Amino acid sequence: MTAAFAELHRAGEPLLLPCAWDHASALGLAGQGFRAIGTTSLGVAAAGGLPDGASATRDETLRLALTLGSAPFLLTVDAEDGYSDDPDEVGELARQLVAVGAVGINLEDALGPADRHAAKIAAARAAAPGLFVNARTDTYWLGDDHGDGDGDGEGAGRFTETMRRLDAYREADADGVFVPGLTDPGRIAALAAHFDVPLNVLYSPTGPAFRHLADLGVRRVSLGSLLYRRALGAALETAAEIVAGRAPGGTTPTYDEVRALT
Repeated sequence: MTAAFAELHRAGEPLLLPCAWDHASALGLAGQGFRAIGTTSLGVAAAGGLPDGASATRDETLRLALTLGSAPFLLTVDAEDGYSDDPDEVGELARQLVAVGAVGINLEDALGPADRHAAKIAAARAAAPGLFVNARTDTYWLGDDHGDGDGDGEGAGRFTETMRRLDAYREADADGVFVPGLTDPGRIAALAAHFDVPLNVLYSPTGPAFRHLADLGVRRVSLGSLLYRRALGAALETAAEIVAGRAPGGTTPTYDEVRALT
């Protein structure tokens, strides 16, 4: 299963990875033909009334992985920073994810020490040899333009730090590298050419289109929390339309269609 997941990271035909936040969203995406589905830490956290990126959702993430691990698609899990600074605990999390059927894990450095994050990656690889470990650096994600923008992406300092961190994570045997927030085509192409493992970027509506990312050498394009945020936005818009006396637009699955996702 893990080999099948790794094979989806193709040059020229990257993996477009939608991210689910519950059973229905995951099964619905699988029904659209997506062979691999990730989880979104923001969606999982928000659904439980918990903060994202604060190592607060370990139990919720494991419960979702247990629910989805036996479903008819390949599952990779956004595990934030591994929910611990102890590499052994991160390794145990990786082992538990494999046990419930996950084939991949995403681990973010949150701009903490690179050597500590490398140790977490190495521990996950040792504890769960078959798990695809995607090593994320937040050098672009946690900048002044948090989210979709490049911020000071033209500056050499941030790019050099990105390369330094990802080199360390690759040396720790990461299977892929991930730079959310990076949208500059030249920087993306340079990273794709530098690494012998798949480069993952986060899709941005204001950044390069999917086909352009493929041409730049990207082999995995994640949707992150975008689908969850769009779904929440559609719900709020629908309520507002009804209050205003208008019939809501957009696609609405039927009751029976949603029941079929259980």
